[in-house]
Amino acid sequence: MKLPVLANGRMLRRYKRFLADVELDNGELVVAHVPNTGRMTGCWEPGAPVQLSWSDNPRRKLAWTLERVDMGRGWVGVNTQRANPVVEEALLRRQLPGLEAYKNIRREVRSSQGSRLDFLLQQQGMPDVWLEVKNVTLPGKDCLCFPDALSARGRRHLRELADLRRQGHRAVILYALNRPEGRCFRPADDVDAEYGRLLREVLRQGVEALALRLVHTDTEIVAGECVDIDLLLT
Repeated sequence: MKLPVLANGRMLRRYKRFLADVELDNGELVVAHVPNTGRMTGCWEPGAPVQLSWSDNPRRKLAWTLERVDMGRGWVGVNTQRANPVVEEALLRRQLPGLEAYKNIRREVRSSQGSRLDFLLQQQGMPDVWLEVKNVTLPGKDCLCFPDALSARGRRHLRELADLRRQGHRAVILYALNRPEGRCFRPADDVDAEYGRLLREVLRQGVEALALRLVHTDTEIVAGECVDIDLLLT
């Protein structure tokens, strides 16, 4: 996924969840929108290098958007809206194991449970695939983890995927690992124990899980390799 032109700066502070004060490299102080509903634990600190995008849309309250932060190991993608286009590109390029045969890819389709899930994949003669994507940035001891806060929405999506699986569809939860650290993915049991319990339960019921590394370059975010999923309780 091609990124817009980005401006370099350094983080001063994040506040009110969706706001960040940033000093650009030219010395200008700006307020940026933070498109991330999580706590962003381990994803920012005062002085950290950041990159921002700029919009001239007159209807926006803030022209600047926080895109990524460097916590010392490379870029961390904190704009959660970027993960789905990267996953869509990976689907179109047949990069996701087990999903290569699906050619009809639809975005944000309403399921029978009433929620909009991120993707519906269809192919004649094959079961439909409902796929939900989660942006993962929480660092653990050796894996990246999700969620970074109590997530009623995340738990609801797992239940909906399990319901769809019982109806005869394939159901996939895809964890988009949006930072370079971590050898694997693991549910954040210490943050939301019920989410971890429910994930293990729905996987036993036939829901599938993938963990995909997102790779940042100077101008793009692209799909990398799938990594292991560790479900052992720690």
